[in-house]
Formats: sequence, structure tokens, C-alpha cells
Amino acid sequence: MSKFKKKKSGALPAISTASLPDIVFMLLFFFMVATVMRENTLMIQNSLPVADQIEKLDKKNPISYIYAGKPSKGYEKFGTEARIQLNDKFADVNEIIAFVNSERAALREELIPFLTISLKVDKDANMGIVGDIKQELRKVNALKINYTTGKGDALTNLK
Repeated sequence: MSKFKKKKSGALPAISTASLPDIVFMLLFFFMVATVMRENTLMIQNSLPVADQIEKLDKKNPISYIYAGKPSKGYEKFGTEARIQLNDKFADVNEIIAFVNSERAALREELIPFLTISLKVDKDANMGIVGDIKQELRKVNALKINYTTGKGDALTNLK
């Protein structure tokens, strides 16, 4: 039998904050990797037509986007007719060849044949501008073309 007993205090031990910086840096790294930045600022109205039989593009292959539609609010000085947007600027039809060549130059050589040109055309745009874009793409031998649409009933495009 011992005469002396150590008194136990009822207080909780202090929380160790030694691993807190590690946790903060792991969260920072996760959000840096998982966050997707918007690539282009749309300067056109882009309400896409809908279709019922669509396929998702393979993300492994490189994709370049060509936008077409009427200038949106704030860009009315460019007119009311449908315009072409390449990256972050309005362009003429004859600038498409230089755009495709620059997109190919930015790719590794083995990926060049897999480059897909995706057309994001407003549903109210004139079909003549789409024909002009396709003619320019034929001149530069960019024959892998995709039309971006939304999912839905195709008959709603007629309204």
C-alpha cells in the first residue's frame, strides 16, 4: 500500500499543432491541381442547339474550339451579325488557317493527327458562316470536326 498517490488532473492534454502546416499544404496542393481555369472569355452569344444522340469527346485527344454567334452585351460595337471567335478575340474567316496552324505548332508531333476542331455555334447563327468555317478547315486539311451541342430533344431547335 502506497501512502503517496499522484493526483490526476481532470484537464485535457494540449492538442499538438505540429501537423497543421502539413494539412494546410496538402489542401492547397489539392485545390491547385483540381481547379480548372476558364480558357476563353466568350464575347458572343452561345446558346447551343440540342441533340438526342450525342457522344462525349475523349479528353486524351487535343481539342481546339471555334466559336460562332452574335456578339454579346458589351460587344455590340462589332455589329449584330454572327461573328467568329478564336481564343479571346474576334476573327475573320481567313484567320482560321493561321489559327489551326498555330494550334498544331503548340502540340507534340505525335498528337497533331488527333487534333479535333470543335465548333461551338449559336443555334441562331446563319448556316453560311458554318459553311465558310468548314471551307477554311478543308484548305488546311483539318478534317476532324466536332459540333458541340447540348443534350435534349432535337425538335426543340425548331422553336
